[in-house]
Amino acid sequence: MRIVAFIIGLVVLTGCAVGPDYSRPDLQVPNGFRMAVSAQETESFANLPWWDLLQDEELRRLIRIALAENKDLQRAVASVEEFQSRLFISKMDFAPKADVTANAPSFGRKANFLFPGFPNPFNYYLQGNLSWEMDIWGRVRRSNEAARGDLLAREEARRAVVLQLVSGVAEAYFELLQFDMQLGVAQRTLKSWEESVRIAEARLRQGMISRIDADQFEAERANAAARAAELTRQMVQKENQLSLLLGRPPGQVARGRSLTEQVLPPEVPAGLPSELLQRRPDLVQAEQELAAATARIGVAKADRFPKLSITGILGVASPQLSRLVANETAFGVVGPGVAGPLLNAQILGFQQDAAEAQSREVLARYEQAVLVAFREVEDALVAVRTAREQRDAQAQQVDALRSALRLANLRYKGGLANYLDVLVAQRNLFEAELALTGTHRLQLVSVVQLYKALGGGWSPLDMAQQQPGQAPRTRGPAVPATGAVPPGRG
Repeated sequence: MRIVAFIIGLVVLTGCAVGPDYSRPDLQVPNGFRMAVSAQETESFANLPWWDLLQDEELRRLIRIALAENKDLQRAVASVEEFQSRLFISKMDFAPKADVTANAPSFGRKANFLFPGFPNPFNYYLQGNLSWEMDIWGRVRRSNEAARGDLLAREEARRAVVLQLVSGVAEAYFELLQFDMQLGVAQRTLKSWEESVRIAEARLRQGMISRIDADQFEAERANAAARAAELTRQMVQKENQLSLLLGRPPGQVARGRSLTEQVLPPEVPAGLPSELLQRRPDLVQAEQELAAATARIGVAKADRFPKLSITGILGVASPQLSRLVANETAFGVVGPGVAGPLLNAQILGFQQDAAEAQSREVLARYEQAVLVAFREVEDALVAVRTAREQRDAQAQQVDALRSALRLANLRYKGGLANYLDVLVAQRNLFEAELALTGTHRLQLVSVVQLYKALGGGWSPLDMAQQQPGQAPRTRGPAVPATGAVPPGRG
């Protein structure tokens, strides 16, 4: 009966764990995004998988390569595997620990005596040791909670790398298309200036203009040539950057659709702000780190209490190897053991203070991450809204400047205007066309940045259950392994 009462008492005691239980902090979350199209949005375009968001087949192929070969993602996957093993190690603290010790004094002995019931270095012996900590104060359980939080945080870090990689490849690809388009504008403008220089040289030989006029045309031609060389350098450097994301040496990158042929969703609803806390991987990662830090407070607090364990020793020992298996050579002992802090009690108190301070630090980091996330969403929303208006206005400007240049050339060739009219019209058109290509890229990148700020992505469940023609499912917390792509999708 005493043994039964002892076991029941242990079960009751092990039902509790010291230290605070984790709960999500109360955060001030707005009811809607300030720059959202509709204040009552319930669905977010971030629910789209990236292969539905990005329609360029070549861009999809590059993203698949990056998901399979990118080194940062491979490092994140390895980190997840590391913490999976750490969690398994932590779970083994629930089980008893046993080891075996054997001794054979083959180099001789100085004495021939025994300590009653136990081996000594001068015996032949085989000894088994057993130790099982009774988790009365919840130290092992809190340690497992912390290990589980660390693992989930690494899982979310991997998701964050995937999202960063997809958006990074898309943004670099759009910038590359911008440089292609700007280089085409610069080369076309250079060809136009070369024709203007040829005409100006002919008119100079005829005495119709001065050397100053011809030099001005030559200066503008040289400026266009310099811009073309600069854009060529930027294009190659962007290809090198994109190659790094793809996990391969620097090289040429294939293109698909041009910058103006890219297709993105006509509407980009942001959804509800409350969804952001569960959707963005960096926020979920920060929350899991907070949960792990909270659990470590319980570990530090439990270390300040005595540890109750069951220990046992079982084996055989004899001065003669031939008598090692005799009945009288067996020995063993089993019983409870208690170990508690004494001189280091103050140190353990400081360790608990340190764990609590670390938890407050992680809490502040989590709250800061939430604020940064809402700011990034608002910045991306206003960029999406204004980029299209800016592009339309700049397109009208380019059309007007093309008309002005055509009229200035006609008047200059007819002798009705001087060279300054042509110079100003050509220069303005050149700069406006370059700016328009930049705005085309800005419109595409702003949508990608909003998708990233909202935590857009996909889950393995989406790929397994979504059939062709069905609406995309809401993304769950998991993330596919590197290289995972939708079956049969580009």
